[in-house]
Amino acid sequence: SMVWAASPGMLFQKNRDRSLYPLNLSWVFGYNSSLAVHSLMDGEDWVLLYVSSHIVVIHDILRNKQFHLQGHTNVISCLCVSENKRWVATADLGPDALIIVWDSYSGVPVRTIFESHPEDGICAIAISQDAKYLVTISAATVQKVCVWRWTLPTEKAICSIELQPEFGHQDYVIFNPQNPHEFISNSKTQMIFYLWVISHSLNSHTGWLLSPQTFKCLVGQFSQSVFHFNNTQALTGTSAGKLVVWDMDNPRTLPEELPPKPHGITATKVVSMQEESLTVLKVLESCIVTGDVKGQVKFYDGQLRLLTLYSHDKVGPIQSISFSAILRDPPSALSGSSCPFLTSWSDSSNSVSLTLNRNFILSTSDATVFHVATDSTNFERIMQEAKKAVNAIACHPQEPLVAVGSHCGLLKVWEYKQTQYLVSRIFTEAGIQCLSYDPEGCFLAAGFTDGSVYILDAISLQSICEEFQFSKGPVTHISFSHDSKYLATADENYSVIVYKRVLQNGSRCWEHLAGLDSHYKPIRSILFGVHSDSNEPRLLSLGEDQQLVEYDLKSSIKDHLVVTHRDRLEQSAVPLCLTWYPQLSTESFFLTANNCYKMKLYNTTTKTCRKTLLGPTYGSPLEKMQILPRTSSADPQQHYLVYITKDKVGLQMLPVDGNPHKSSAFICHPDGASDFAISHDGRYVFTAGGKERTFMKWKVNLPALDAAAFLGGEDLIPFYNLLDGGREGKFFRELEDYFYYVQLCRQGIDTLEKRQVSTHIPLEEIPSVMRAIGFYPSEEEIEEMINEVKFSKYADTGEEVTEINLGDFIKLYINHRPALGLSMKTIQQAFQVLGYDNKKREKVIDRGDFLSLLQCRGEQMTEDELAECLTTLLCRRPRKGGSELYTWDPTGAAALTEEEIPAEITAEIFVADILGLPIAE
Repeated sequence: SMVWAASPGMLFQKNRDRSLYPLNLSWVFGYNSSLAVHSLMDGEDWVLLYVSSHIVVIHDILRNKQFHLQGHTNVISCLCVSENKRWVATADLGPDALIIVWDSYSGVPVRTIFESHPEDGICAIAISQDAKYLVTISAATVQKVCVWRWTLPTEKAICSIELQPEFGHQDYVIFNPQNPHEFISNSKTQMIFYLWVISHSLNSHTGWLLSPQTFKCLVGQFSQSVFHFNNTQALTGTSAGKLVVWDMDNPRTLPEELPPKPHGITATKVVSMQEESLTVLKVLESCIVTGDVKGQVKFYDGQLRLLTLYSHDKVGPIQSISFSAILRDPPSALSGSSCPFLTSWSDSSNSVSLTLNRNFILSTSDATVFHVATDSTNFERIMQEAKKAVNAIACHPQEPLVAVGSHCGLLKVWEYKQTQYLVSRIFTEAGIQCLSYDPEGCFLAAGFTDGSVYILDAISLQSICEEFQFSKGPVTHISFSHDSKYLATADENYSVIVYKRVLQNGSRCWEHLAGLDSHYKPIRSILFGVHSDSNEPRLLSLGEDQQLVEYDLKSSIKDHLVVTHRDRLEQSAVPLCLTWYPQLSTESFFLTANNCYKMKLYNTTTKTCRKTLLGPTYGSPLEKMQILPRTSSADPQQHYLVYITKDKVGLQMLPVDGNPHKSSAFICHPDGASDFAISHDGRYVFTAGGKERTFMKWKVNLPALDAAAFLGGEDLIPFYNLLDGGREGKFFRELEDYFYYVQLCRQGIDTLEKRQVSTHIPLEEIPSVMRAIGFYPSEEEIEEMINEVKFSKYADTGEEVTEINLGDFIKLYINHRPALGLSMKTIQQAFQVLGYDNKKREKVIDRGDFLSLLQCRGEQMTEDELAECLTTLLCRRPRKGGSELYTWDPTGAAALTEEEIPAEITAEIFVADILGLPIAE
């Protein structure tokens, strides 16, 4: 097997073809600076292991290569590495949390533990010295500690114990290197010692709760704990620069049975090591190693006497220390050193100094990683990443460059083909929220969290003019026109602001043109285009208020932004993103996506909805989308769309038709993708991870998506599979029956003439059949459906379509019906808004208000229409004089309303008793 034959460094010995999917992770920028960075190899190879979002990255620094361990669907919350650097265990937080053990030599996941802590996931993990056992601590309110023998194929822990909330949130755990049946954990204020044997529960030392009186001095908050190499003591570092020394019974051998009481543990002394807070505590053979908030690394002997220290003024608060496994040849060693990894010698002044014969890796809480060569005390910075949210990303329109901005004010530009860092600039005044290159690649515009806008030189990142400060809130969107004459921004105060490039004193410069509070809800997109009858720029903005606003830039003057059109695009859904649709027919469209998983095509001139289509349904709606630039090797007739959802990045084949096999998506940022950009040649997609402080490069592989679409079937096959029961199911047979029943009704039920069987029905019968099969569209949706079919060929032939066949009807139904079905939650939310609390604290609507709302709000019903609907729903349609023909009697309907509808209506009564629909358990 790959694991059996694996050896250190083999991951990077050959290029592995991993282009199996439409989007393949190529590179990860940034890392989780709250977790440790581990040194896997040193010497000729500097190989690091760290966590970025839900990915474990093995990074060969000198060869500039990465290997990615992918398996988690949530952000990784903790990790540990075995003593021999081979086995890596990772765990995550959130739903369906996993524990995965990886072989770092081959990159293979050798063990996955499901449902270990199903409540909230895992917050701490450790691996024993012999690499046989894992210990995990859950992140739940009532924490659970479990011990696992991960080498055995079982999903159950060997033993476990629940912790009392009084012990605080335990967030650090470590095994005794000399006894895998013993480990300790700590919170900020409490320590717990554990002893376990197989087939028994854990025994924890819970004799007392620690308090300031326990130590009789100020110790501060606990950070990390270790077992002393003498096996009789444990040490805990604190935020006050002290070490708490815990004495334990000696000897302590593993009993056959757990003792009735935990072995004796006492805090014997508190040693003041320094004034600065201790953040890291480790044991390296017979040395105690500390790291602190000032970036100092200190080595002590077993008696806590200082041996040596390493420090540099560029090093921030230390988050982790990881020593290489390779021993360097020490300089002429003096005998008598108390630490075998420390060598002492005398210099010309007869002073004694100590040096370490292992290099080590430092990571800091401000997202910087250093390699420390201990023979020369040389601190080499090998990574410096964003220490706050990464929300802004943009690709150069002509060169392989990507610019990334973060909330810490760091702006970096990378050459992405060779993955080389080029230039950076730090803005201290505010954080970067959005970025955009102009189409010529000369300028890079940046929008900031304080509302300022900078226009920079695209290469040097130097400002070409004074910053603009016209937004009263954080700038959320920024974009250039196609001719680089205009720059538009949108901000959190729902304003659109336009800047113009003008000729002034013989040179071109930028000035503020005008701004407008265009929307009353958040702006989701601003989009530049080109007028079809001229080369003038066209500007649109789309908001959550369902409004599409178009501006007349040519007529706009200083401080007056002219609006040409305002159009409401949705009836109830919220539009989330907007882009121009490729010219695939004689008609021009722009494409929107809404929060109901629908994509809609609108005519660019009339703004009328021409088509509604089922969009990708991968857990959350589309947040942003762009058309993929065509590569030189791509089919010129084929177009693709790139999009992000809340946590995924995806690729969609065009034209959009509702076929789910034409789309594919992959988890990119479980805590939320904030933005994305596409390389100018369409070969790469970059996603920004927001608060995860990472961004990722994805390689586009279009043939993989083409193959998936082909294997999904042609014509109606993919749509049959979206019906309940498929092509052979009961639902399809009922649909056929309704389809042909409409034809019978059109020809007359009692006619004796020869039947004309057809595969089509008239368009005006679409609403009846839709309602018969359980889809209840609004009147506006009915109009959109009929017009979609009626004018489907009008742009090409000039003729209207008057009927629809069964295949097209199935597509129409699938594309228009609610993507996730009827939802009780949606109705309950409506009652939350419209209702009031009754005496039972239920949300209810008064019967009179209920009838009034139906007649006065939304698509208003007349009194007769309402009464007829209610009597039909309640299955007691009033009749006159006993006639068999159903006729309308308002008096009978009014009495029925009083009799059948309660004075207070809950959501459950509305659904079950009035609509007659089943309520899911």
